[in-house]
Amino acid sequence: MTDIDPRPTVIAERLKHVKRIIAVTGWKGGIGKSVTASTLALLLAKRGFKTGLFDLDFAGASDHLVLGAKGLFPKEEKGLEPPVCQGVKFMSVVFFSENKAVPLRGANVSDAIIELLAITQWGELDFLVLDMPPGINDAALDVMRFARGAEVLAVTAPSLLAHDVLARSLKLYKKLKVPVLGVVENMSAGSRAKGADAVIRRDPGLERALGRPAALLKTAFARDLARAAAKLGLLK
Repeated sequence: MTDIDPRPTVIAERLKHVKRIIAVTGWKGGIGKSVTASTLALLLAKRGFKTGLFDLDFAGASDHLVLGAKGLFPKEEKGLEPPVCQGVKFMSVVFFSENKAVPLRGANVSDAIIELLAITQWGELDFLVLDMPPGINDAALDVMRFARGAEVLAVTAPSLLAHDVLARSLKLYKKLKVPVLGVVENMSAGSRAKGADAVIRRDPGLERALGRPAALLKTAFARDLARAAAKLGLLK
Protein backbone atom coordinates (compact mmCIF):
# COMPACT_ATOMS: atom_id res chain seq x y z
CA MET A 1 0.00 0.00 0.00
CA THR A 2 1.31 3.45 -0.92
CA ASP A 3 1.38 5.99 1.88
CA ILE A 4 -0.52 9.18 1.10
CA ASP A 5 1.43 12.37 1.73
CA PRO A 6 -0.76 14.56 3.98
CA ARG A 7 1.27 17.70 3.31
CA PRO A 8 -0.68 18.98 0.27
CA THR A 9 -3.83 19.09 2.40
CA VAL A 10 -1.93 20.74 5.26
CA ILE A 11 -0.43 23.36 2.93
CA ALA A 12 -3.87 24.22 1.56
CA GLU A 13 -5.06 24.72 5.13
CA ARG A 14 -2.05 26.92 5.97
CA LEU A 15 -2.66 29.15 2.97
CA LYS A 16 -6.44 29.36 2.99
CA HIS A 17 -6.44 32.77 4.71
CA VAL A 18 -3.90 34.28 2.30
CA LYS A 19 -5.69 36.48 -0.23
CA ARG A 20 -2.95 36.71 -2.88
CA ILE A 21 0.32 34.88 -3.41
CA ILE A 22 2.95 36.63 -5.54
CA ALA A 23 5.74 34.34 -6.75
CA VAL A 24 8.74 36.50 -7.66
CA THR A 25 10.89 34.52 -10.04
CA GLY A 26 13.93 34.96 -12.25
CA TRP A 27 15.85 32.67 -14.54
CA LYS A 28 19.46 33.51 -13.69
CA GLY A 29 21.43 34.83 -10.75
CA GLY A 30 22.32 38.46 -10.27
CA ILE A 31 19.20 40.03 -11.77
CA GLY A 32 17.78 41.30 -8.48
CA LYS A 33 15.05 38.75 -7.82
CA SER A 34 15.58 38.67 -4.05
CA VAL A 35 15.90 42.44 -3.69
CA THR A 36 12.71 42.82 -5.72
CA ALA A 37 10.81 40.28 -3.59
CA SER A 38 12.00 41.79 -0.29
CA THR A 39 11.38 45.39 -1.32
CA LEU A 40 7.94 44.52 -2.68
CA ALA A 41 7.03 42.98 0.68
CA LEU A 42 8.21 46.12 2.49
CA LEU A 43 6.23 48.37 0.12
CA LEU A 44 3.06 46.34 0.63
CA ALA A 45 3.46 46.37 4.42
CA LYS A 46 4.08 50.13 4.38
CA ARG A 47 0.78 50.59 2.54
CA GLY A 48 -1.00 48.80 5.37
CA PHE A 49 -1.37 45.36 3.82
CA LYS A 50 -0.86 42.28 5.99
CA THR A 51 2.19 40.88 4.26
CA GLY A 52 4.40 37.80 4.45
CA LEU A 53 7.72 37.06 2.75
CA PHE A 54 8.92 33.49 2.22
CA ASP A 55 12.52 33.03 1.00
CA LEU A 56 12.45 29.74 -0.90
CA ASP A 57 15.75 30.27 -2.71
CA PHE A 58 17.63 27.55 -0.82
CA ALA A 59 20.79 27.90 -2.92
CA GLY A 60 21.12 31.63 -2.35
CA ALA A 61 18.83 32.76 0.47
CA SER A 62 19.48 36.47 0.95
CA ASP A 63 16.21 38.17 1.88
CA HIS A 64 17.35 38.34 5.51
CA LEU A 65 20.32 40.44 4.39
CA VAL A 66 18.10 42.81 2.42
CA LEU A 67 15.76 43.22 5.40
CA GLY A 68 18.53 43.45 7.98
CA ALA A 69 16.81 40.64 9.88
CA LYS A 70 18.99 39.76 12.86
CA GLY A 71 18.26 37.83 16.04
CA LEU A 72 14.95 36.50 14.72
CA PHE A 73 13.59 32.97 14.86
CA PRO A 74 10.17 31.41 14.25
CA LYS A 75 7.97 30.60 17.23
CA GLU A 76 6.80 27.02 17.60
CA GLU A 77 3.02 27.02 17.94
CA LYS A 78 1.23 24.16 16.15
CA GLY A 79 3.85 24.54 13.47
CA LEU A 80 6.06 27.58 13.02
CA GLU A 81 4.93 31.20 13.32
CA PRO A 82 7.18 33.49 11.28
CA PRO A 83 8.83 36.37 13.14
CA VAL A 84 7.89 39.88 12.10
CA CYS A 85 10.55 42.09 10.52
CA GLN A 86 9.69 45.67 9.56
CA GLY A 87 5.99 44.80 9.58
CA VAL A 88 6.51 41.74 7.37
CA LYS A 89 6.03 38.15 8.52
CA PHE A 90 9.28 36.56 7.38
CA MET A 91 10.30 32.93 6.90
CA SER A 92 13.60 31.67 5.51
CA VAL A 93 15.76 28.57 5.47
CA VAL A 94 18.54 30.60 7.12
CA PHE A 95 16.68 30.28 10.41
CA PHE A 96 17.64 26.61 10.36
CA SER A 97 20.94 26.60 8.46
CA GLU A 98 22.82 29.12 10.63
CA ASN A 99 23.47 31.20 7.51
CA LYS A 100 25.42 28.38 5.86
CA ALA A 101 24.86 26.96 2.40
CA VAL A 102 22.23 24.21 2.34
CA PRO A 103 23.75 21.10 0.67
CA LEU A 104 20.57 19.82 -0.96
CA ARG A 105 19.90 18.78 -4.53
CA GLY A 106 16.96 17.83 -6.70
CA ALA A 107 14.20 16.00 -4.88
CA ASN A 108 15.69 16.91 -1.49
CA VAL A 109 15.25 20.62 -2.22
CA SER A 110 11.64 20.06 -3.25
CA ASP A 111 10.96 17.97 -0.16
CA ALA A 112 12.46 20.60 2.15
CA ILE A 113 10.40 23.37 0.53
CA ILE A 114 7.20 21.34 0.77
CA GLU A 115 7.96 20.65 4.44
CA LEU A 116 8.45 24.36 5.18
CA LEU A 117 5.22 25.20 3.36
CA ALA A 118 3.42 22.60 5.46
CA ILE A 119 4.67 23.71 8.88
CA THR A 120 4.54 27.50 8.50
CA GLN A 121 1.54 29.26 10.05
CA TRP A 122 0.90 32.47 8.11
CA GLY A 123 -2.52 33.31 9.50
CA GLU A 124 -4.47 36.03 7.70
CA LEU A 125 -2.51 37.84 5.00
CA ASP A 126 -3.39 40.18 2.18
CA PHE A 127 -0.21 39.20 0.35
CA LEU A 128 2.35 36.42 0.63
CA VAL A 129 5.45 37.18 -1.45
CA LEU A 130 7.48 34.13 -2.44
CA ASP A 131 11.15 34.56 -3.35
CA MET A 132 11.22 31.58 -5.68
CA PRO A 133 14.00 29.11 -6.46
CA PRO A 134 15.72 30.35 -9.64
CA GLY A 135 14.69 28.91 -12.98
CA ILE A 136 11.90 26.48 -13.71
CA ASN A 137 13.05 23.30 -12.03
CA ASP A 138 11.29 20.67 -9.94
CA ALA A 139 11.48 22.82 -6.81
CA ALA A 140 9.91 25.84 -8.52
CA LEU A 141 7.21 23.74 -10.15
CA ASP A 142 6.40 22.08 -6.82
CA VAL A 143 5.92 25.49 -5.20
CA MET A 144 3.48 26.49 -7.93
CA ARG A 145 1.67 23.18 -7.58
CA PHE A 146 1.16 23.51 -3.83
CA ALA A 147 0.72 27.29 -3.60
CA ARG A 148 -2.43 27.20 -5.69
CA GLY A 149 -3.46 30.47 -7.25
CA ALA A 150 0.02 31.97 -7.02
CA GLU A 151 0.68 34.72 -9.58
CA VAL A 152 4.11 34.94 -11.19
CA LEU A 153 5.99 38.24 -11.14
CA ALA A 154 8.96 37.67 -13.43
CA VAL A 155 12.16 39.66 -13.01
CA THR A 156 14.49 39.92 -15.98
CA ALA A 157 17.53 41.94 -17.01
CA PRO A 158 18.35 44.01 -20.12
CA SER A 159 20.21 41.34 -22.07
CA LEU A 160 19.35 39.24 -25.10
CA LEU A 161 20.06 36.01 -23.21
CA ALA A 162 17.82 36.98 -20.27
CA HIS A 163 14.93 37.91 -22.55
CA ASP A 164 15.26 34.73 -24.58
CA VAL A 165 15.13 32.57 -21.45
CA LEU A 166 12.24 34.69 -20.17
CA ALA A 167 10.20 34.16 -23.34
CA ARG A 168 10.64 30.39 -23.18
CA SER A 169 9.82 30.30 -19.48
CA LEU A 170 6.65 32.34 -19.92
CA LYS A 171 5.50 29.93 -22.62
CA LEU A 172 5.93 27.07 -20.16
CA TYR A 173 3.94 28.87 -17.45
CA LYS A 174 1.20 29.53 -20.00
CA LYS A 175 1.19 25.85 -20.94
CA LEU A 176 0.90 24.93 -17.25
CA LYS A 177 -1.90 27.51 -16.85
CA VAL A 178 0.02 29.44 -14.19
CA PRO A 179 -1.16 33.08 -14.08
CA VAL A 180 1.57 35.61 -14.89
CA LEU A 181 1.05 38.95 -13.16
CA GLY A 182 3.69 40.69 -15.21
CA VAL A 183 7.33 41.09 -16.19
CA VAL A 184 9.65 43.66 -14.64
CA GLU A 185 12.96 44.50 -16.26
CA ASN A 186 15.52 45.35 -13.58
CA MET A 187 18.72 47.38 -14.01
CA SER A 188 17.25 48.96 -17.11
CA ALA A 189 19.00 51.72 -19.02
CA GLY A 190 15.61 53.40 -19.38
CA SER A 191 13.91 51.96 -22.43
CA ARG A 192 11.51 49.07 -21.92
CA ALA A 193 12.41 45.86 -23.71
CA LYS A 194 9.87 43.82 -25.62
CA GLY A 195 7.82 41.67 -23.25
CA ALA A 196 8.46 43.79 -20.15
CA ASP A 197 5.48 45.45 -18.47
CA ALA A 198 7.57 47.85 -16.38
CA VAL A 199 11.18 48.85 -15.82
CA ILE A 200 13.34 49.45 -12.78
CA ARG A 201 16.27 51.67 -13.61
CA ARG A 202 19.78 50.89 -12.47
CA ASP A 203 20.24 52.54 -9.06
CA PRO A 204 23.84 53.22 -7.97
CA GLY A 205 22.66 53.87 -4.40
CA LEU A 206 20.82 50.58 -3.94
CA GLU A 207 23.75 48.56 -2.59
CA ARG A 208 24.36 51.02 0.27
CA ALA A 209 20.73 50.71 1.39
CA LEU A 210 20.64 46.92 1.65
CA GLY A 211 20.09 45.79 5.23
CA ARG A 212 18.51 49.14 6.12
CA PRO A 213 14.81 48.93 5.20
CA ALA A 214 14.04 52.59 5.92
CA ALA A 215 16.82 53.67 3.58
CA LEU A 216 15.89 51.01 1.03
CA LEU A 217 12.35 52.37 0.74
CA LYS A 218 13.78 55.80 -0.13
CA THR A 219 15.85 54.55 -3.06
CA ALA A 220 15.11 55.13 -6.73
CA PHE A 221 14.86 51.33 -7.00
CA ALA A 222 11.99 51.25 -4.50
CA ARG A 223 10.22 54.15 -6.22
CA ASP A 224 10.44 52.42 -9.60
CA LEU A 225 9.26 49.14 -8.10
CA ALA A 226 6.32 50.91 -6.45
CA ARG A 227 5.32 52.35 -9.83
CA ALA A 228 5.63 48.92 -11.41
CA ALA A 229 3.55 47.34 -8.63
CA ALA A 230 0.88 50.00 -9.07
CA LYS A 231 0.79 49.38 -12.81
CA LEU A 232 0.34 45.66 -12.17
CA GLY A 233 -2.47 46.25 -9.69
CA LEU A 234 -0.62 45.46 -6.45
CA LEU A 235 -0.42 49.00 -5.09
CA LYS A 236 -2.97 51.74 -5.51
